[in-house]
Amino acid sequence: MTTRTPHSSRIPAGRTPLAQPPFLPMTRKEMDILGWEELDILFVSGDAYVDHPSFAAALLCRWLVAHGYRTGIVAQPRWDTPEDVARMGRPALFTAVSAGALDSMLAHYTAFRKKRHDDAYTPGGKAGARPNRAVMAYTGLVRQAFPGMGVVIGGIEASLRRISHYDFWTDKLRRPILADSKADCLVYGMGERAMLDIARAVDEQGPDSGIPLRDLVIGIPGTAVMGRHAELPAQSEDTAADRGIAPTFTGLTPDIPADAQTYLLPSHEAMEQTPALLMTATLTLERQVHEASAWALQPSGNRAVLLAPPAEPLPEADMDALYALPFARKAHPAYTAPIPADSMISTSITTHRGCGGGCSFCSLALHQGRRIASRSEASVMDEVRRMADIPGFTGSISDVGGPSANMWQATCTADPARCRRTSCMHPRICPQFRVDQARGVHMLRRIRDGKGIRHVRVASGVRYDLALQDDTALRAYTMEFTGGQLKVAPEHICDSVLDMMRKPGLPVFEKFLQAFERYSEEAGKEQYVIPYLMSGFPGCTDDDMHRLGDWLARRGWSPQQVQCFIPTPGTVATAMYHAGIAPDGSPIPVAKTDAERLRQHHVLMPEHGRPGTGHGGKGGKGGKTGAGAGRHGQGDSRKKGPSGARPDTGTEDRPNGRSGRAAGGHKAPSGRNRSQGDGRSDRNTRNGRKR
Repeated sequence: MTTRTPHSSRIPAGRTPLAQPPFLPMTRKEMDILGWEELDILFVSGDAYVDHPSFAAALLCRWLVAHGYRTGIVAQPRWDTPEDVARMGRPALFTAVSAGALDSMLAHYTAFRKKRHDDAYTPGGKAGARPNRAVMAYTGLVRQAFPGMGVVIGGIEASLRRISHYDFWTDKLRRPILADSKADCLVYGMGERAMLDIARAVDEQGPDSGIPLRDLVIGIPGTAVMGRHAELPAQSEDTAADRGIAPTFTGLTPDIPADAQTYLLPSHEAMEQTPALLMTATLTLERQVHEASAWALQPSGNRAVLLAPPAEPLPEADMDALYALPFARKAHPAYTAPIPADSMISTSITTHRGCGGGCSFCSLALHQGRRIASRSEASVMDEVRRMADIPGFTGSISDVGGPSANMWQATCTADPARCRRTSCMHPRICPQFRVDQARGVHMLRRIRDGKGIRHVRVASGVRYDLALQDDTALRAYTMEFTGGQLKVAPEHICDSVLDMMRKPGLPVFEKFLQAFERYSEEAGKEQYVIPYLMSGFPGCTDDDMHRLGDWLARRGWSPQQVQCFIPTPGTVATAMYHAGIAPDGSPIPVAKTDAERLRQHHVLMPEHGRPGTGHGGKGGKGGKTGAGAGRHGQGDSRKKGPSGARPDTGTEDRPNGRSGRAAGGHKAPSGRNRSQGDGRSDRNTRNGRKR
């Protein structure tokens, strides 16, 4: 193996930008029309191709074209033959692989491991267009089609499986996905910077350099590779001295700069022997992402996964340039059946990425991060004008926001390298977290008053504890920009459970409900709060669920949908589920068997899954839930579209989550997937856009 110095500023500035095509090519014929003899980069995705900035494939590929790289898309290829992957020919530089906006296992199975019957990212909404563990399957196809080709994996499935992780569907600990997939490099988080740096690094050496892609890209921020490790310090359950955080060292491997601080994560083998070490690894990875300066290393067998520091969030100018690209805002014309996710997000606008919440069940902290990256107001207004010019536009904008609508332009005045908080919002809002919500309201009003605009809604949901800090903004959200229903996420009402979730306590939610009802009545509008609720969360008991049920009954609320917790890879809540411990290491009760989980679920959804009810997997029946002028609302709809897709945790009815990118993360349509949505659309992981 050729030894190389880890990535530095030696990468060239790139190529001359290419003209943007109406749609990115999906066939050889479309390449010929563009005059492209070959691709530089091939992008393989588990989602159908919709040319909208909420979809990772469109966003990343247009970004690469804007920097001079001919990039094409193979969407949802057959996985029993390499023919689909090979149809546009061998790319000159590398192939990128993504499972799509959601982890493929979450896309396929419910909280009770029942097969889902639809897929919002597939023409006609049909299930079965992507394989289980799609990243591994697609990487194998690329190896068959193009022997020796460098493969870069990314998106929510790869990003959240970058170290050893608990796999709910097999009930076991799995190795880092780089080890299982045999890919050359993994991109974690939002992938624009990393993908462009990888393209430039490979381009600099030329496709025939003979240098493995892994050696060319090692050290690029936001990437991981497999590598060597020297003699390592002994590990034990007591290794983590700093509140469950693994220690840092230098000189752990010649592949990492000798003076670079590196978190030494528990080895895969140690985690198999001691499940509590998954908590140490997960909390440490959260710290590494937020600090944004250290490496991380996890031994697995006689090798190790080496994680470079995360990529910095895109600055405003780059965010503006990215969203100014000429997206068609519709599905590729090759499709004859509608793609449900397309209609969900076609009239939504992403204003920012990232979320300061750090909820323990959510993938955002490890994927998009807690630091907010925002677009300028001018950029957002330009997108509104372009949308209004689209033939057939009705004048209604379904959503303006991000993972939480009221965090646009939020900043943190603290030094991330010294911050030890796991959430900017819990147990109380950090005084260093600054956001001018009135500025966001001003922008919403400008959008509403724009030419051709009739309605503007905030469907991605607001962080209600943050909204309570600015009464004027809360009044405006309620009276002016709620289209009858406002989605919020209390999740539960018991303090012990909320604390495990890193969510605000019940008094905060009740104060918000009072304000929402007051302002709704003042506006003379009958509108409702739609609460996201969760059963089966680690630390939650049957008694806790009964207390939640009693609280709902006292308010006259009957939920139509409740999300049953799914332990998706990478989250703190999943470590809690697997190890049966709280983040501080203390034991907690966990509903693990389907019988235990169903028992909790039936407290709020008594007919769910029972024979003859017609509700086996759809969430619950009838009833209303909400608060507003009439105090009753339409029931929790986790089927929130991309604009409100939540990063993933899994709703029994639908995979929550934002959408992801192949090597990054964008907004996702399916339902609010809290833990595993990618995030590009990830707004509620708009989960985060995803790859």
